[in-house]
Amino acid sequence: MKRFIALFIPLLVMLASCEKEYSPKPRAYPRIALPVAEYSTPDTNYWNCPYIFELSDQSALTVDPRYQDSTCWYNLYYPELRATVHLTYTALNNNLSKHIEQNRKLAMKHIVKAVGIPEFIVEHEERRVYGIIYDFKGETASDMQFFLTDSTDHFLRGALYFSTNPNKDSLAPAIDYVKQDIRHLIDSFHWQE
Repeated sequence: MKRFIALFIPLLVMLASCEKEYSPKPRAYPRIALPVAEYSTPDTNYWNCPYIFELSDQSALTVDPRYQDSTCWYNLYYPELRATVHLTYTALNNNLSKHIEQNRKLAMKHIVKAVGIPEFIVEHEERRVYGIIYDFKGETASDMQFFLTDSTDHFLRGALYFSTNPNKDSLAPAIDYVKQDIRHLIDSFHWQE
């Protein structure tokens, strides 16, 4: 009798649960709450570079001490999004075309995974800021790269990377958020004399 009850109860539960048709829930990604960014310039007492820009309060300006003594290389780190914009500065010595070509080669390394790489020209005559933005589409490791120059003395390169697998569906809001900050950085950018 105990055996009959042990078989009957699971069978009864299975039959009772078959009233409605089961359909699995679609795969979803967690929602990311993105705050409105406030922008400010780095502290000029701390800042000793030939360029300046406004950065988001959602990012932290970090340095790599191995290179900082002579290079003005910085990282804009977004801890909540696990994103980093790497900024590398080089003083030009009649070698602008070399740096532009090197930047283009670094950007085109992503062409294997990219669906498209739209390029946007940056031209702010009044501040002598010129450059190109590469906006990668597809499952690339980097989502945006750019360079800015005054065409005679200075060259700054930037590259956005996330410290996670490049799943564009789940990262799309974060990618758009940081890209907007990069565009603000470029629009507020100027060379210091």
